[in-house]
Amino acid sequence: MRSETTISERRACSLVGLSRASMRYQSKKATESELAERIKEIALERRRFGYRRVHQMLRREGLKVNHKKVYRLYHEAGLAVRKRRRRKGVMVERQPLSLPETPNHTWSMDFVMDAPASGRRIKCLTIVDDFRKESLATNNGL
Repeated sequence: MRSETTISERRACSLVGLSRASMRYQSKKATESELAERIKEIALERRRFGYRRVHQMLRREGLKVNHKKVYRLYHEAGLAVRKRRRRKGVMVERQPLSLPETPNHTWSMDFVMDAPASGRRIKCLTIVDDFRKESLATNNGL
Protein backbone atom coordinates (compact mmCIF):
# COMPACT_ATOMS: atom_id res chain seq x y z
CA MET A 1 0.00 0.00 0.00
CA ARG A 2 2.80 2.42 0.87
CA SER A 3 4.72 1.72 -2.34
CA GLU A 4 1.75 2.72 -4.49
CA THR A 5 0.67 5.78 -2.47
CA THR A 6 2.37 8.48 -0.43
CA ILE A 7 0.57 7.50 2.75
CA SER A 8 2.54 7.41 6.02
CA GLU A 9 3.43 4.18 7.80
CA ARG A 10 1.32 5.09 10.82
CA ARG A 11 -1.75 5.83 8.68
CA ALA A 12 -1.33 2.66 6.58
CA CYS A 13 -1.05 0.45 9.68
CA SER A 14 -4.15 1.99 11.27
CA LEU A 15 -6.18 1.47 8.03
CA VAL A 16 -5.17 -2.20 7.81
CA GLY A 17 -5.52 -2.79 11.59
CA LEU A 18 -1.91 -3.86 12.07
CA SER A 19 0.38 -2.68 14.83
CA ARG A 20 3.53 -0.87 13.73
CA ALA A 21 5.69 -3.05 15.96
CA SER A 22 4.59 -6.26 14.24
CA MET A 23 5.15 -4.67 10.83
CA ARG A 24 8.74 -3.76 11.71
CA TYR A 25 9.49 -7.10 13.39
CA GLN A 26 12.37 -9.08 11.90
CA SER A 27 12.70 -12.75 12.79
CA LYS A 28 15.82 -13.90 14.62
CA LYS A 29 15.42 -17.57 13.66
CA ALA A 30 18.31 -17.35 11.21
CA THR A 31 20.74 -16.34 13.94
CA GLU A 32 19.26 -18.98 16.25
CA SER A 33 20.01 -21.75 13.75
CA GLU A 34 23.59 -20.48 13.43
CA LEU A 35 23.86 -20.48 17.22
CA ALA A 36 22.52 -24.06 17.35
CA GLU A 37 25.17 -25.15 14.84
CA ARG A 38 27.92 -23.50 16.88
CA ILE A 39 26.65 -25.20 20.06
CA LYS A 40 26.76 -28.58 18.26
CA GLU A 41 30.31 -27.91 17.06
CA ILE A 42 31.54 -27.04 20.55
CA ALA A 43 29.74 -30.03 22.11
CA LEU A 44 31.21 -32.43 19.55
CA GLU A 45 34.72 -31.04 20.05
CA ARG A 46 34.50 -31.39 23.83
CA ARG A 47 32.13 -34.18 24.72
CA ARG A 48 32.25 -33.72 28.50
CA PHE A 49 31.06 -30.10 28.32
CA GLY A 50 27.54 -29.43 29.50
CA TYR A 51 25.42 -26.49 28.45
CA ARG A 52 26.94 -24.24 31.15
CA ARG A 53 30.49 -24.66 29.83
CA VAL A 54 29.26 -24.29 26.24
CA HIS A 55 27.59 -21.02 27.30
CA GLN A 56 30.90 -19.81 28.77
CA MET A 57 32.75 -20.63 25.56
CA LEU A 58 30.16 -18.77 23.48
CA ARG A 59 30.57 -15.74 25.75
CA ARG A 60 34.36 -15.91 25.32
CA GLU A 61 33.88 -15.95 21.55
CA GLY A 62 31.99 -12.67 21.87
CA LEU A 63 28.44 -13.92 21.37
CA LYS A 64 25.97 -12.29 23.75
CA VAL A 65 23.52 -15.08 24.37
CA ASN A 66 21.25 -15.93 27.29
CA HIS A 67 22.05 -19.15 29.21
CA LYS A 68 18.39 -20.21 28.99
CA LYS A 69 18.51 -20.10 25.19
CA VAL A 70 21.74 -22.12 25.21
CA TYR A 71 20.05 -24.67 27.49
CA ARG A 72 17.01 -24.94 25.20
CA LEU A 73 19.05 -25.34 22.01
CA TYR A 74 21.48 -27.74 23.72
CA HIS A 75 18.69 -30.07 24.80
CA GLU A 76 16.77 -29.77 21.53
CA ALA A 77 19.89 -31.06 19.79
CA GLY A 78 19.98 -34.04 22.19
CA LEU A 79 23.39 -33.17 23.59
CA ALA A 80 22.83 -33.92 27.30
CA VAL A 81 25.97 -35.16 29.07
CA ARG A 82 25.35 -38.32 31.05
CA LYS A 83 26.11 -38.15 34.74
CA ARG A 84 29.00 -40.22 35.97
CA ARG A 85 28.01 -43.03 38.26
CA ARG A 86 29.57 -43.07 41.70
CA ARG A 87 31.80 -45.97 42.60
CA LYS A 88 30.52 -47.91 45.56
CA GLY A 89 33.28 -48.83 47.95
CA VAL A 90 36.94 -49.39 47.32
CA MET A 91 38.03 -52.11 44.97
CA VAL A 92 39.89 -54.57 47.20
CA GLU A 93 41.05 -58.00 46.19
CA ARG A 94 38.59 -60.53 47.52
CA GLN A 95 39.76 -63.39 49.67
CA PRO A 96 37.94 -66.72 49.90
CA LEU A 97 36.10 -67.44 53.15
CA SER A 98 37.90 -69.77 55.52
CA LEU A 99 35.96 -72.92 56.31
CA PRO A 100 35.56 -73.77 60.01
CA GLU A 101 37.32 -76.95 61.17
CA THR A 102 35.43 -77.65 64.41
CA PRO A 103 32.07 -76.76 65.96
CA ASN A 104 31.92 -73.36 67.67
CA HIS A 105 35.00 -72.20 65.73
CA THR A 106 33.13 -69.38 63.89
CA TRP A 107 29.62 -68.00 64.24
CA SER A 108 27.60 -65.81 61.94
CA MET A 109 25.03 -63.21 62.97
CA ASP A 110 22.24 -61.70 60.93
CA PHE A 111 19.01 -59.78 61.44
CA VAL A 112 15.84 -61.35 60.06
CA MET A 113 12.59 -59.44 59.58
CA ASP A 114 9.08 -60.60 58.82
CA ALA A 115 5.56 -59.18 58.90
CA PRO A 116 2.61 -61.45 59.76
CA ALA A 117 -0.94 -60.84 58.49
CA SER A 118 -1.60 -58.45 61.38
CA GLY A 119 0.93 -56.03 59.83
CA ARG A 120 3.24 -55.83 62.84
CA ARG A 121 6.95 -56.23 62.06
CA ILE A 122 9.00 -58.87 63.80
CA LYS A 123 12.78 -58.41 63.94
CA CYS A 124 15.04 -61.23 65.17
CA LEU A 125 18.78 -61.56 65.66
CA THR A 126 19.92 -65.05 64.63
CA ILE A 127 23.25 -66.63 65.53
CA VAL A 128 24.37 -69.67 63.50
CA ASP A 129 27.32 -72.01 63.97
CA ASP A 130 29.10 -72.14 60.60
CA PHE A 131 30.43 -75.69 61.01
CA ARG A 132 27.12 -77.41 61.93
CA LYS A 133 24.81 -74.90 60.16
CA GLU A 134 22.78 -74.92 63.36
CA SER A 135 21.01 -72.01 64.96
CA LEU A 136 22.49 -71.32 68.38
CA ALA A 137 20.18 -68.52 69.43
CA THR A 138 17.36 -66.36 68.18
CA ASN A 139 16.57 -63.15 69.99
CA ASN A 140 13.47 -61.19 69.01
CA GLY A 141 14.32 -58.21 71.24
CA LEU A 142 11.23 -58.46 73.44
